[in-house]
Amino acid sequence: MSNEHQIIQAVYAAKKDDQKADDLIRDYIPFIRSEASKSLHRQCTDKDDAFSIAMIAFHEAILHYEREKGTFLHYAGMLIRSRIIDYQRKESRHQGHLSLQEENEDQQTLLDRLPDQKDAYREAADLEATQQEIAELAMVMAQFGVGFRDVADNSPKQERTKTACLEAIHYAIENPELLEELLRTKRLPVNQLVKGSGIERKTLERHRRYILVMLLIQTNGYEIIRGHLRHVLEKKGGLPA
Repeated sequence: MSNEHQIIQAVYAAKKDDQKADDLIRDYIPFIRSEASKSLHRQCTDKDDAFSIAMIAFHEAILHYEREKGTFLHYAGMLIRSRIIDYQRKESRHQGHLSLQEENEDQQTLLDRLPDQKDAYREAADLEATQQEIAELAMVMAQFGVGFRDVADNSPKQERTKTACLEAIHYAIENPELLEELLRTKRLPVNQLVKGSGIERKTLERHRRYILVMLLIQTNGYEIIRGHLRHVLEKKGGLPA
């Protein structure tokens, strides 16, 4: 079992059990302190406000994390840095002699009237995680001699052809030895796909690059990209989880 898979299991368990959440936070205090230090540009200590904020942000990451967001620690790190930046901005406003707690005529404090940045920061974290996955996929694709433009140009256009390609992709995913051969040889195992899926060779050859990239996405833990593909292809039978 991979380390990332173990972390994800622990996170999902912690969502439902406060004690497990506390244990997970305690186990990752070095990581939490490290991420806080990056935001402070100096070593973060337990006495820093940023450390407490980072702990809270890590717990927030546990509660809001989903597999589609990518690796948990990357997502948690983004939330920690975002929350600390938010705190620093509010502190900066306070130091500028603007009271965040001073009530106005409507009995609302300035803090009450400030826009909630939580969703914006969470979206920023999700966006950065997605961009990281795309960059990592592009590097892997380059090792196979294909790019995103190749995939677009090589994608099946007719419904019948799309269905045939999906059947071949399903077959390969259900037979992991084909994915292993793909990674080992850097070539699409066309012969095995023809024999196992029953799809005509000419169809597989014509859309070789498209099928190759769809299978690469299944081999390297691209949870965000896979989630997007499942959403796009769900009416066509989707892709296995």
